[in-house]
Amino acid sequence: MKEFNPKEVKDQVVQWIRDWFEQNGPGCNAVIGISGGKDSSIVAGLCVEALGKDRVIGITMPNGVQKDISDSMKLINHLGIRYFNVNIGETYKALMGEVEKELGIQNIEVSNQTVINMPPRLRMTTLYAVSQSLNGRVANTCNLSEDWVGYSTRYGDAAGDFSPLGGLTVQEVKAIGKELGLPIDLVEKTPSDGLCGKSDEDNLGFTYAVLDKYIRTGVCEDPVIKAKIDDKHVKNLFKLKPIPHFEYNAE
Repeated sequence: MKEFNPKEVKDQVVQWIRDWFEQNGPGCNAVIGISGGKDSSIVAGLCVEALGKDRVIGITMPNGVQKDISDSMKLINHLGIRYFNVNIGETYKALMGEVEKELGIQNIEVSNQTVINMPPRLRMTTLYAVSQSLNGRVANTCNLSEDWVGYSTRYGDAAGDFSPLGGLTVQEVKAIGKELGLPIDLVEKTPSDGLCGKSDEDNLGFTYAVLDKYIRTGVCEDPVIKAKIDDKHVKNLFKLKPIPHFEYNAE
C-alpha cells in the first residue's frame, strides 16, 4: 500500500469536485450543512478551493440550542462563505409530538432510534429546500470509515448529491483538513453525532484509528473488535446500495 500523500489527494478531490459540477450542474452552488465538525468543515474547504467561495453556501441547522454553534461560525468566517441559519427545533418538536401522539393511542413508545434519527432527516430536508431555492447541489459529508460501519442516518446525513470524502478514512480526511489550512481545533475535534451526548467512538465501541487500519490493511489485532467491525459492515451495506426493486421482464 502506497503512502498517503495529503496534498496530492487533496488536489485530486478538488479536481473531482470541479469535474462533477461541470457534468452535473455547471454554475450551480455547493450547499453544505455546517455542523462544526471536521467532515463538514473539510468538505466546505474543498468546495471553496474547487469552486470559489461565492459558489459555496453553508447551512447551520441547530435543533433548538446548539452548544457548539460557535464552531460552525468559526468555519464559516474562516472560509468567508455565505450562510443561512435554519433552526429545526420547532419542526422537530411538532413532528415528534404528532408521532408520539399517534403511537401512544396504541400504547407504543417512540424508539430511541426514532429520536436519534429524526433530526438528521429533518436537516437533509432543510438542505434540499435551501438548495432548490439557490441553484444548488447538496454535499454529502460522510467519510469512508463512517460508511463502512453504517454510522450514518439513511436519508439523513447519508444522503446528498456528491460525496467528496466517501472514499477516504477518518485519518486521511484529517490529513487533508490540515493540508487545507483549516483551524486545527475543527480538524481534530472529537467526532460526535451531537444527538446522544456520546462520541462516535463511544457509540461504536472501537476507535477510528483501529477501524481505518483495518479498512486499509485488513489487519485488526483484537479479534473481538474485528468481529464487531465485520458485523456492522455486513449489516449496514444496504445503506450504500440503490433501493432494490423488482425487475419486470416484459418479453
